[in-house]
Amino acid sequence: MASSEPTITPSLTPEGCRLRQDRLTKALAAHDLEAAVLADHGVIHALTGHWLRPPMRSVLILRADGDSTLAVPQAVTPLPTVSRTVVFDAAPLGTMVDDQLVLAAKSLAEHLQPLKRIGADSKAMPYLLNPATNIDSLLFCWKRSKLPDEIALIEHGIHAAQAAYAAAKAIIKPGLSELSLYTHLLAVATESVGEPIGDFGNDFRSGGGGGPPRDRAMQAGELIPLDLGVAVRGYHSDLCRTFTVDGKPTAVQREAQKHVCESLAFVEQTVKPGVSCRKLYDEVANQLRSRSGWRFPHHLGHGIGLAAHESPRLNPNWDDVFEEGDVFAAEPAVYAEELRGGVRLEQDYVVVKNGVHCLTNFPLDL
Repeated sequence: MASSEPTITPSLTPEGCRLRQDRLTKALAAHDLEAAVLADHGVIHALTGHWLRPPMRSVLILRADGDSTLAVPQAVTPLPTVSRTVVFDAAPLGTMVDDQLVLAAKSLAEHLQPLKRIGADSKAMPYLLNPATNIDSLLFCWKRSKLPDEIALIEHGIHAAQAAYAAAKAIIKPGLSELSLYTHLLAVATESVGEPIGDFGNDFRSGGGGGPPRDRAMQAGELIPLDLGVAVRGYHSDLCRTFTVDGKPTAVQREAQKHVCESLAFVEQTVKPGVSCRKLYDEVANQLRSRSGWRFPHHLGHGIGLAAHESPRLNPNWDDVFEEGDVFAAEPAVYAEELRGGVRLEQDYVVVKNGVHCLTNFPLDL
């Protein structure tokens, strides 16, 4: 179970917020835009330190000269890292209005009116009277390199996922339902984070490649890949461990685990700034598919952060290159009938000057 000690979620720092604002204002100036208007929860949090759990909504104007105005549905203490806040009433007498972003845009009217060349994310664009340029692709690039305060939030999610894996090892057995396992692990992860979490992961099925939990009893001899992605205040972790349901891995299951661990070791030895993600995928995929009948049918990994999947994409359909500051998940795997499921093992890394630093430390054994 999670520790009974109280847990404090890390906060984004004012210094980190200002650095991210500076990075975005430079990008706006380079695109001849006067300001960005943003309604994405995660992006607003990254820029200001203001975290507002859905369904409540905020809107941020960040001008290219660095001035910033945040419209919030309630008074905020302490003040986020912005020039000013304006407050609108999103829930008069406790009843939420139909569309909070309409009120947010109205509350920002005097700040929006002078602007002629606006960039906006897709969540904010429908609410602007001014013509705006969609900057989702700009934001996709902007949020790629992670600062230490962002990595701390990702690591907090990793810690919670690892607490859930420890709990999983203790209770997985034949006859336990996938749904019971899921609900128990969700409770452990939430307690570990110390507050309600966002996304929790994808794969909780025994005897197959993955999928949401079913009201199905796990069977002796099966493998269960548990892909957990604990999201903390919009920042995603993503890691996977595979367990034997009866605690008795067969020789072929051990061989598959060794095969996948060798691929993770190759990733750790190979990745550094400038390395091609496509080339890395090809090399690892060839190694994983070297045994007849073993399949590797999905990507090798992806960036993580304000979305579950970001750049860099370890996928032959893109030609990304690793950059310093990237935080990514690598998830080599093999699947086969003789394995009674598959072995997928996933680690989270940050790319540093001369290689990678692994952010995860839970054992990789079955």
